[in-house]
This record gives sequence, C-alpha cells and structure tokens, in this order.
Amino acid sequence: MFRLWGKEFKDNRMVRDIVVSDDTDDTRTHKIFNALDTICYEFDLSKPIWLDVTVDEFKRHDKTRFTQDHFVDSIDFDYLEIQIIEE
Repeated sequence: MFRLWGKEFKDNRMVRDIVVSDDTDDTRTHKIFNALDTICYEFDLSKPIWLDVTVDEFKRHDKTRFTQDHFVDSIDFDYLEIQIIEE
C-alpha cells in the first residue's frame, strides 16, 4: 500500500493534514502525482510547480516542501509539505 501525507504549515504549526492511500498498480510517480492532485483538491489549492530543487529533495528524502514560489496563486500558509509514509 502506498500512502502520502500532505501537511499545511503556517507559523511553524501544522494547520491541516491529510493522508492519501493508493492501492492501484500504477507506477510510483503516478501514485505521487495522483495523491498530490487529491491533496490540492481537498485543500482547495492550485497544483504546485515541481522545481529541480524540489525533485532532488523528494528523491533523496521522500519528502519535500512547496512554498509560495511553487504556486501560481497566492497562498495563505507558509508551505505545503508532502511525505511518503508507506510504500
């Protein structure tokens, strides 16, 4: 089972979070993007842009943060963090 944890932070406090599970036979990349789409839908956010730094950090740690620089629209929190908690 694949599970991705999405967390929204403001002033160093977690404002809200969600865990997205995926039992499909999709590739790992598709599961990540599908889970991020679900998180953005639930939090009513536009989809963040994956910068090279974001991709490298995610590859190394299975965890990354999306700040205002990653969103086209303005956000009312400091960053969105996603983390794989089970594969």
